[in-house]
Amino acid sequence: MDKEHTNQELENEELLGEAPPLTVPDAIEHTDEEGINSDTTMPVHQNEEDEIEESDAVGKAAENDVDRLSIPDVLPVLPLKDTVIYPFAVQPLGVGQERSIRLIDEVMRGNRLVVLVAQKSAEIEQAGPDDIFRIGTVSRVARMIRMPDGTIQIIVQGLERVAIGEFTQEKPYLAAHVTLKPDTQEEDNETEAIKRNVVSYFQRLVALVQNVPEGVAAATLNLEEPRQVVYVIATFVQMELELRQNLLELDSVRAKLENLSSFLSHELEIFELGKKIQTSAQEEMGKVQREYLLREQLKAIQRELGEESEEQATVNELRRKIDEAKMPEEALKEANRELSRLEKLPTVSPEYSIIRTYVELLTSLPWSKSTGEKINVPHARQVLDQDHYDLEKVKDRILEYLAVRRLKEERLAEQTQRGKEMATIEEGVEIEDIRPTQPLQSQEALRQINREPILCFVGPPGVGKTSLGQSIARALGRKFARMSLGGIRDEAEIRGHRRTYIGAMPGRIIQTLRRVEANDPVIMLDEVDKVGADWRGDPSSALLEVLDPEQNYNFRDNYLDLAFDLSRVMFIATGNSLEPIPAALRDRMEILELSGYTEEQKLHIARNYLLPKQLEANGLRKDELTVDDETLRRIARDYTREAGVRNLEREIGSLCRKVAKQIAEGRETPITVTAEQLPEYLGRQRFFAEAAERIDRPGIATGLTWTPVGGEIIFIEAAAMPGREGQLTLTGQLGDVMKESATAALSYVRSNAVALGLPQNVFENQNVHIHVPAGAIPKDGPSAGVTMVTVLVSLASGRRVRSDVAMTGEITLRGKVLPIGGVKEKVLAAYRSGIRTVILPKKNEQDLLEDLPKELREQMRFVFVTDIREVLNAALEDGSEKEAKGKEEANSHERPKRRRTEKAVAKAER
Repeated sequence: MDKEHTNQELENEELLGEAPPLTVPDAIEHTDEEGINSDTTMPVHQNEEDEIEESDAVGKAAENDVDRLSIPDVLPVLPLKDTVIYPFAVQPLGVGQERSIRLIDEVMRGNRLVVLVAQKSAEIEQAGPDDIFRIGTVSRVARMIRMPDGTIQIIVQGLERVAIGEFTQEKPYLAAHVTLKPDTQEEDNETEAIKRNVVSYFQRLVALVQNVPEGVAAATLNLEEPRQVVYVIATFVQMELELRQNLLELDSVRAKLENLSSFLSHELEIFELGKKIQTSAQEEMGKVQREYLLREQLKAIQRELGEESEEQATVNELRRKIDEAKMPEEALKEANRELSRLEKLPTVSPEYSIIRTYVELLTSLPWSKSTGEKINVPHARQVLDQDHYDLEKVKDRILEYLAVRRLKEERLAEQTQRGKEMATIEEGVEIEDIRPTQPLQSQEALRQINREPILCFVGPPGVGKTSLGQSIARALGRKFARMSLGGIRDEAEIRGHRRTYIGAMPGRIIQTLRRVEANDPVIMLDEVDKVGADWRGDPSSALLEVLDPEQNYNFRDNYLDLAFDLSRVMFIATGNSLEPIPAALRDRMEILELSGYTEEQKLHIARNYLLPKQLEANGLRKDELTVDDETLRRIARDYTREAGVRNLEREIGSLCRKVAKQIAEGRETPITVTAEQLPEYLGRQRFFAEAAERIDRPGIATGLTWTPVGGEIIFIEAAAMPGREGQLTLTGQLGDVMKESATAALSYVRSNAVALGLPQNVFENQNVHIHVPAGAIPKDGPSAGVTMVTVLVSLASGRRVRSDVAMTGEITLRGKVLPIGGVKEKVLAAYRSGIRTVILPKKNEQDLLEDLPKELREQMRFVFVTDIREVLNAALEDGSEKEAKGKEEANSHERPKRRRTEKAVAKAER
């Protein structure tokens, strides 16, 4: 209610008594209507200058009133809800309860004094003596206005604190004995400092809070007494009822100032923090809006100047790359669609970078870029011979592929030229009639030409599988890329991630093609037999599509989500063993086995490849180190024992380093290293031909086995000891197949004892123990049957097995020798161990002729057998009586039993 309206109401209302003119500050604490039963505050608006001047006037008038005020012993008590009236405060109140209206009416007829006190709970409608506090403020009712709805509005002025004593009446309204309780004012420097601190806090709080008028803040600067500062500031600060009442009840003004200072400090900290947060948010929003506005203005300026913006330049660059990429139709549509989406997105959008990365990938892929030169078969043969010694079978397969591809390209060119000539000669033939079928025919023809073989090189480490792939790429004039698949377990490594994932990227196949920038490279998939599988997928299954010539022309990467033609890529896989490769994947590849090298082949490789390479690697010139063939042979024979040449290269490198050290120390060159001097450079001899030394008694034989790192020789030993169970014991980490071979061998010997020249009850009441030494290395494979039989017959007959003979093959219970695999590896293992006679199954004779080099076949003797008796005749020595006697003495614990057994058999026959 504004001032004019108030004055008009005052003229029409009944004014009981006279009151000095009072002014009310612009903002007054709001009081709940239920304070005196529908009692509310009444805002009164005035000019700011009047507020400041009249605030001082109110304070001074209040002091004068208190000085000359005579407080009666009994005064009416008016309870207030959620409101505390302080001295010096001028505040409007709304009065609605019937008893409160009656109280105001009687007060206005008297001295206009009433005690205003807060009630303890705002929920109580008719507050009694026990429901109110005992400290209140005696106040003067300055004005009263009757409202049309029956309520009245009053303006009260706080005068002084009073203590409420005994109540004299409760009806029709409360009345009680009261006693003045003036505040205790301290006049010292500390009180003055706290007062100034409170005023400062209030000034800062007014600047942050909107509901406190600025005039009040200015008025507090003119207040001199601390008591006035406390009550004026407390009137305009929002506090809880308990805090307000506590502030009123304190006697010491200094204590009041300290409490008020603590409260204002806490409130000021909260408001400043909120202001800081709000300001920070507004600044961030303003920054974004400002950048957007500036960006739009920059675009407008660039349009006026005919210049491109950065975003538009990016889009135009991508569009140019799309035109130059020569994509197929499907990829071109997808690239243009994504580019149009990119144009509509702001650069701050997270999707902007995703789309841009995807489009850049599309434009960087070699959709139509080829690097293959015109096929020249003689040149390819020359390159392969330069890089690798021997490996004729692999080289012939590569040359066959090149020859076939060249012929198909020439035939297709001739057919195309012939079709053009026929179309121009024949009259009446419309070109449009053959157009629908020409693209399909052309695509199928090109697909047949581009269908690359999937070669898989399988062999032990160090035989040149990876380097052979590099030679193939050089012979074809293509780029070479190597992908190591050993240990990968995530299918996404091959097919890529879908673009919906954060950090998605294409698979290794697409990344490799992007890196080599050609669609027809030679990609080597190294260690394909060591691909793992877990919950993330099976990469070997993902390779099925990549390595299938019938479907890899339509390979789809999960990230790319477009068909990419892999039919022009020549994939070469490598592995040490075929067994770990899944059958479905193995079926898609053409297996080329690289078994290993003979000593003569290692000599040529070391002379022509390894030695020049290590001389260059260690900073030596060719004329500074001389190594003859015998020295290289001894390095390969006495310091390495492997199928490949990796350790041989290491030993040659160690020799070159020793020589380089001597040259650096001042030794004259050239330096010649002979076979006898090798221990000075490489240390002691590491390997020996120990086969002859191991076989020193019956019951020992030399077998041959295949391992993923090449062939190896094994020594199978057997022993018999008394025992009623007739138990067979097998030791040496044997697999199931070798255990079955041992069981079958024992059964064959016992069932054919007489035919083999052994006692009929051989090994009866004896426990047989067969042991295969070599530590805890697992041994398995169907190739130890003949060796097991030979060992048992040697043990039973007392005849030793020849020390220069090794054997391999599987048997049946009828004594037939079955063919085996890995012939070349096993023969090479026997040769490395100094064995020159090998017993092989007859059906493996052709394998030997195809795989084994001619010079090795000439140095070794091979015995081809079909029956176990042929094995025994070739493997067992013909013992003389003297040798037999010596064996009897050496095995005296077994011979008496055997004699008794023979006598028992003779007696039974008689």
